[in-house]
Amino acid sequence: MFICIKDKIQNLNIVIGCTIGCSYCYARNNVRRFHTIADFEKPEFFPKKLRIMERQRPQNFLMTGMSDFAGWQMDWRNKVFYEIQRNPQHQYLFLTKHPEQLDFYSDAENVWFGVTVTSKAEKRRIKDLREHIHGKHYHVTFEPMFDEIGDVDLSGIGWIVIGTETGRRKGKAVSKVEWVLDLTSQAHDLGIPVFWKEDLVPIMGEENMVQEFPEAFHYVLERQREWDNRKSK
Repeated sequence: MFICIKDKIQNLNIVIGCTIGCSYCYARNNVRRFHTIADFEKPEFFPKKLRIMERQRPQNFLMTGMSDFAGWQMDWRNKVFYEIQRNPQHQYLFLTKHPEQLDFYSDAENVWFGVTVTSKAEKRRIKDLREHIHGKHYHVTFEPMFDEIGDVDLSGIGWIVIGTETGRRKGKAVSKVEWVLDLTSQAHDLGIPVFWKEDLVPIMGEENMVQEFPEAFHYVLERQREWDNRKSK
């Protein structure tokens, strides 16, 4: 039985909008469909959502499901990281496609900084991540993949996620079996956990799915179960 990643990691869309303009962007399509904000290319901050971080039930939060961390204003980052400091019961994940635009530091043990890599030409982003964002934990998402990524320097990386493009976009990218297996093998050789997103099931086969989390995420999920069991009694 495969896992849907959104069941284990909650999107906390505290910023909505992005200026990058990727052709495959599901977030932009969702905003246009549901009219969440007026203009997706003008990111907006929703400070009332900071209260969600105060909940004591532990959670793995993706903070950038509808934005890019490089596009956050400094004031937004300061407010969010202040709340992160006050709420260590959660794990927090951030993603960017432009780590070279950042100069950011955090010594929080429960924060994961990551980059999205969609092609061989974008492998530089992983090096830029380590150079421009100084944190305790790093992760990489390979989704979608437009070509074979090839050999990757995953030193210092604590988790990788692999997926493929969803939706009905004409000419959408489809990850190939050998690309997925190659990245998985490279990560496993270094002892790095790998998570294949549920959209890979038709490509890789449900019985072959690799869906691993870092220990810190497992710890949160276990605390969730304990929390829920206490509440049900």
